[in-house]
Amino acid sequence: MASLRTQVSGVAVLSRQKRFVQTKTSIQRAHRIVCTASNPRGNVIKVVVNGAAGELGRTAIAAISKARGMEVAGAVDVQEVGRDAGEVAGLEEPLEIPIINDLVMVLGSLSQNTTSGVMVDFNTDSTLVHDNVRQATAFGMKSVVCGGVLEPDDLASLSTFCEKSSMGCLVAPTLSIGRVLLQQAAVAAAFNYGYAEIVESRPNYKAYPSTEAEELAKSLSGLGRIYNRGDLSQENAKGAVVGDGIRVHSLSTPSRTSSIEILLSSPGEVLSYKHEITDVRSLMPGLLLAIRRVVRLKNLVYGLEKIL
Repeated sequence: MASLRTQVSGVAVLSRQKRFVQTKTSIQRAHRIVCTASNPRGNVIKVVVNGAAGELGRTAIAAISKARGMEVAGAVDVQEVGRDAGEVAGLEEPLEIPIINDLVMVLGSLSQNTTSGVMVDFNTDSTLVHDNVRQATAFGMKSVVCGGVLEPDDLASLSTFCEKSSMGCLVAPTLSIGRVLLQQAAVAAAFNYGYAEIVESRPNYKAYPSTEAEELAKSLSGLGRIYNRGDLSQENAKGAVVGDGIRVHSLSTPSRTSSIEILLSSPGEVLSYKHEITDVRSLMPGLLLAIRRVVRLKNLVYGLEKIL
């Protein structure tokens, strides 16, 4: 009888162990499914940050290094050359990736070792941006551009280049999801108003109106109406006229707050939308989304709103 109880007990233990192994396997399988859903190829996205020593670049390195399914694989800048990218970004541990002042060298070293590579370009020089994207595309890497403003001819040329090579590129005038939502709300409401004014405030900006203000004004244009009729003079004090009569008033402030407000009005009524950015970390959800989506693209897409 004792022997029989021992055998039964042993079978129970083996049964529990079997259930434990099955449960563990199920959890591991579910984890792989979740990871694969965020990255359909099942590969870690290798990201090269061009402009790694700037404020946006440092913040991007910190965000990418903590994000699931991607990792910092290269850092490029003319500043802080030779220093560890993780140290420059303020991470607790170094990434063992030095900042290098040679984009082609970094792209070339990665192109043979990854099937999911993305270059994030924070360069503010539009001519360099155009060349950088062509270099990344030539090395088989996708691109996310969120720095310089591309001229229409350069944008068209780059779009043709990406389409012919079947390589994705996302050009994002803003990485702020909040700014995109403001734009979409304003476009939906603009049909009901005859007056439109944009007021922007940015710290240490070199050219006004800013790219974001111009993009917002253009998104409200082409809707079949002219805003501010009867008051389209070009007096600077009344703000720059952009698009279909939309006035843009630009302020340069020493604060770290970047804000944009649109006021839509008609006689007796004003509707306003305002968005403020106080920390560049607020741009990182948009950046991570752009990196994850661009690996699926085979052409150039303009605007973060196209992938939301």
